[in-house]
Amino acid sequence: MTSQPTPRQDVYSRITDQIISSLEQGVKPWTQPWNAGHAAGPVSRPLRFNGEAYSGINILTLWASAMERSFAAPIWMTFRQAQELGGHVRKGEKGSPVVYANAIQRTETDERTGDDVDVSIPFMKGYTVFNVEQIDDLPAHYYALRESTKNPDERLAHAEDFFGSLGARILNGGNAAYYRPASDHIQMPLFEAFFNAQSYYATLAHESVHWTRHPSRLDRSFGRQRFGDAGYAKEELVAELGAAFLCADLELKLEDRNDHASYIGSWLQVLRNDKRAIFTAAAHAQRAVDYLHGLQACEEAAA
Repeated sequence: MTSQPTPRQDVYSRITDQIISSLEQGVKPWTQPWNAGHAAGPVSRPLRFNGEAYSGINILTLWASAMERSFAAPIWMTFRQAQELGGHVRKGEKGSPVVYANAIQRTETDERTGDDVDVSIPFMKGYTVFNVEQIDDLPAHYYALRESTKNPDERLAHAEDFFGSLGARILNGGNAAYYRPASDHIQMPLFEAFFNAQSYYATLAHESVHWTRHPSRLDRSFGRQRFGDAGYAKEELVAELGAAFLCADLELKLEDRNDHASYIGSWLQVLRNDKRAIFTAAAHAQRAVDYLHGLQACEEAAA
C-alpha cells in the first residue's frame, strides 16, 4: 500500500515543482529584474510586511512568484496581516507558498539511563502570502516608487567596501572568472572587461560564494569528483543562489552569465531526483552569505 504524502512532503514538492517549472522554461527564478522601480530598493530580497527580509528557500519561491506574475514590489504579507493594516486582498488573487521552520522542545525518558532528557524535534509548516500588488487600501508606503541614483558604469563604493573586507585573495586579469581551491584564490577579468559594474559585482558575488566552500571556512564539497558531476552541479547551484541573495542584499542586479545556461539541465536532474535538493542548496547559500556578512562585522570590530 502506497503511503500518502505528509504535509511536510507536500511543502517540499510544491516549492520544488515551482522551481522546476521555471527552469524548464529556461528561466532562473533567482535572477530578479522585476523590482527595480520600488522604494524598497532596485533589487531586494522579498520582505515581510514589517520590512524584515525572508531567507533561504522563501527567497526563491517568492522571487519565482514575482517573476511569474510580474510583481515589482518585493513586499509580502498574509491575508490576516493585510486586514490588520486596513488592506483588502482582491477577490480571485492567488497566494504564494512560504515555509516556516522551527523545533518543538520535548522532554523524553532515556531508555538506557531512565533520565529525563530534552529533545528538539524539527518541523516545517507551509503558509500563504500575498504580494502588496494583490492588495488594495494598504498604507501608501507599501506602494511607493523609487528613483534610481546609481550609475552602473562606475565602480560602486558600497560593493567595493563589501568585497574588499572579505580578506579573499582576488587576482585580476585573463578572460575567465573562477575560484581555484588549490591556490585558494578568486580570478576575475579586469573591471573594464565587463559590460557594466553590475555584471562585475554579480560575478564576484558568485565566485565569493564558491570561496566559502574552502575547508578552512564552511568546508562544503557535496562529494564532487569531477567537472559536471552531480556534486559539481550542486555547488554551482549554491553559488548561483548565494550570488542572488548577496546581490539582493547589496542592491545589485544579478546579471545572467552565458556559461551558466548549460547548467540548467544538470540542475533540473538534481531537483527531479531529490525534492529536498533546492532546500539544501538554499540553506547552504544562506549559510555562505551569512558567513560573508559576518566578515564585514569582523572587519568593523578590528577597525
